[in-house]
Amino acid sequence: MALSGPGRSSSSSDACANVLGQSRLPLFPYYRNWNFSFEPGSGSGSDKGLKVCITTSTSAGLEQILPWIFYHKVIGVTNFFLFVEGKAASKNISKVLEFIPGVEVVHRTRELEEEQARSRIWNETWLESFFYKPCNYELFVKQSLNMEMAIIMAREARMDWIFHLDTDELLYPAGTSHYSVQQLLSEVPEDVDMVVFPNYESSVERDDIKEPFSEVSMFKKNYDHLGKEIYFGNYKDATRSNPNYFLTYGNGKSAARIEDDLRPNGAHRWHNYMKDPKEIKSEEAAILHYTYPRFSDLTSRRDRCGCKPTQEEVKRCIMLDFDRDAFIIASTASEEEMLEWYREHVVWTDTALNHKLLKRGILTRIYAPMVIIQGLRESGIFTNVIVSAWSGQSKEKISSSIESNKFPRISGSKEISSRKFGYKESQATARKVLNFAENAASAIPPQSPPHMDDMRLDM
Repeated sequence: MALSGPGRSSSSSDACANVLGQSRLPLFPYYRNWNFSFEPGSGSGSDKGLKVCITTSTSAGLEQILPWIFYHKVIGVTNFFLFVEGKAASKNISKVLEFIPGVEVVHRTRELEEEQARSRIWNETWLESFFYKPCNYELFVKQSLNMEMAIIMAREARMDWIFHLDTDELLYPAGTSHYSVQQLLSEVPEDVDMVVFPNYESSVERDDIKEPFSEVSMFKKNYDHLGKEIYFGNYKDATRSNPNYFLTYGNGKSAARIEDDLRPNGAHRWHNYMKDPKEIKSEEAAILHYTYPRFSDLTSRRDRCGCKPTQEEVKRCIMLDFDRDAFIIASTASEEEMLEWYREHVVWTDTALNHKLLKRGILTRIYAPMVIIQGLRESGIFTNVIVSAWSGQSKEKISSSIESNKFPRISGSKEISSRKFGYKESQATARKVLNFAENAASAIPPQSPPHMDDMRLDM
């Protein structure tokens, strides 16, 4: 990638445009003058000043990571612990990421691998079924090791809560009057250790999406936010010709309080070495998972795994059914065949079916992330961060610049009812530990949503 250096502002701006892409969305001229500070305690209407952090393991580029970071800053996330590899670890990209206030970047060096090789995790039983396996399983273990280090970093930074999210996932704090994750977590009862956020899955309506966060507004709701009758009554229509209701996982992600003896429990959950943590489930807020939103995701996901594209081999390498099918298609089909398969299995082109499922509540429209990210783009903050990092400005100067930016405000936003947390037992707490003293609950992998067979078993 050709990058511009100091003293070349016009070419720097052009380079930034190439890095970040151009939005196809119309402008929102009627959202104006949201003066927002990104310092801890000032986020999106929070009056308690909770310090909330996200950790992730990523190899994405700036076009994905920058909107992801700044969207979460807008909704009240204060710190980010990024474990980077691939493109994200390149000199020019990591330089920009390290420049952003509140962001810590950890490269996968030999020293890191040696430190993680001494981790307590390798001597525990809860993750052992994932050890020494390729592709998805290797990533799952790596994420867990990174989460373990992120807990230490979060404690040192005096964080209150920690999330583990991928850079294709956005927090959606529905049920808060100020669209704030700080407000959301400030109302969690003090005796609760963890909150599970069900995931919604993107339902793309075109096969030429370039910027998912700015172009996708339709999502499929999670089973946990639907009644059993609605879910199973529309299961066939919602699943179409795919193996499951969701293309990929359906068991959400969780947030945990920073406490003594906190540990990861796989990429989707947290646990505790010394106690059985109290976990509740959000009844309104969710994780928006942008799943295969671009046609190119078929090949980019394929390129992360070196397994042979056979049914037997993919079961050894890949955890979920749709991911297996997608890997085989991307490895064996022509581009035309891949595009046809993508349109049939991923793209929602049947407008009558879409309208039907929207009316029944299976699908829903969510515009807030799109509006916020579009506003951030219009404000020039993405370009400013890149140019400032490349030109060697001080981090304090860009921090001041960020605080003084005026971001779009969703004017006339309604006072949404206070969030509801369901006290139903979730998967992490429902699975009782065989040996309570050891608290060795098995790590929870990505899991598909309930299948029609589950309904028959209930009957």
